[in-house]
Amino acid sequence: MGSHGIKDQVAIVGMGCTKFGEHWDKGTDELILWSTKEAFDSAGLKKDDIDAFWLGTAMGSGGQTLSRPLEMRKPVTRVENYCCTGSEAMRNATYAVASGAYDVAMAVGVEKVKDPGYQGLASGGGPSTDGTNRTLAAAAMYAMCAPAYGKKYGVSDEQMREVLARIAWKNHQNGARNERAQFRKEVTMDTICNAPLMAGSLGVFDCSGVADGSAAAIVVRAEDAHKYTDTPLYIKGLQFISGDATGNSDPDYDYTHFPEIEQAGKDAYAQAGVTDPRSQIAMAEVHDCFTPAELLIYEDLGFAERGTAWKEVLNGTFDLDGDLPVNPDGGLKSFGHPVGASGLRMFFENWLQLTGQAPPERQIKTADRGLGLVHNLGGYPGEMVSFVGIVGVEKG
Repeated sequence: MGSHGIKDQVAIVGMGCTKFGEHWDKGTDELILWSTKEAFDSAGLKKDDIDAFWLGTAMGSGGQTLSRPLEMRKPVTRVENYCCTGSEAMRNATYAVASGAYDVAMAVGVEKVKDPGYQGLASGGGPSTDGTNRTLAAAAMYAMCAPAYGKKYGVSDEQMREVLARIAWKNHQNGARNERAQFRKEVTMDTICNAPLMAGSLGVFDCSGVADGSAAAIVVRAEDAHKYTDTPLYIKGLQFISGDATGNSDPDYDYTHFPEIEQAGKDAYAQAGVTDPRSQIAMAEVHDCFTPAELLIYEDLGFAERGTAWKEVLNGTFDLDGDLPVNPDGGLKSFGHPVGASGLRMFFENWLQLTGQAPPERQIKTADRGLGLVHNLGGYPGEMVSFVGIVGVEKG
């Protein structure tokens, strides 16, 4: 096993999350104050009660991005790791408490990407010295996964279009029921299938939105959790994997799985004592940056056997009322994707669902399993970083 783990040593006792969307009337400071106030209030704490902070932001600057709006002089560590930035803030804050360095820590993720015109399709910088760097936009890179999967597992182009549309349809169904989501309208299968193309066979509704937003979490030692809340969420396992970025130059890489996700998942499961994720996990928040990504993630995380996830999608396995709900809050596709906040937003949905705080109209039916999963990725097929976290409502 790649990590000894910190199972049941740390608990989440408070969380907050803004609405994600186009916040033209709010800056980074206002978004931070929104999410942190919710987190403080939910735990009955104030900023002076927090020993140290970890800030995740991909486009921000140093620790003063957080200490300035909160008007404080405290330890603030700014982290960035592509689209895993929010989960990196959470991972570091959690390990700091587990180490004994601090009693109470806070992770905050924030991104204000709409004002500067960020549109999410950039292909990166110039060529690297060995000429193997990515030269395609993100949508084009993930578009390669759909025909590769279809060819390997005998899924026709027509079937694949239906499968990917079904994933987008599900996430928009879920997002329409979530007051914090960026896109709150149900979208028909016909609309999804006939939308303008972005890259390859991927249309507009196969791609996640670009949003502003912030999310925050307060973590303490597990033995102290009930001082702050009657419904703590215990950390069961955390793992982060940074890949070697060989996919673009490896002739054996076939774009039908993400090895970094599989490795991170296996280690997080081992830490948490999960042997059958399909039956033990109550819900999962996964990084659906593009619909083919969500399809492959199902298999990399062991939710379905290789080559079968497409059938599970059509059968409704991962729907809100399915056997294993995935992205009950709408996912990146509907909730939106402010890079530094998304990983913490995923923890926030687990917090709501597993502790019974989600509204009845979107409460999952599998919550009694007691375990939730957060999956966050950054990068592209063949050159990826990936995080997997497992949380649970029971200690032990």
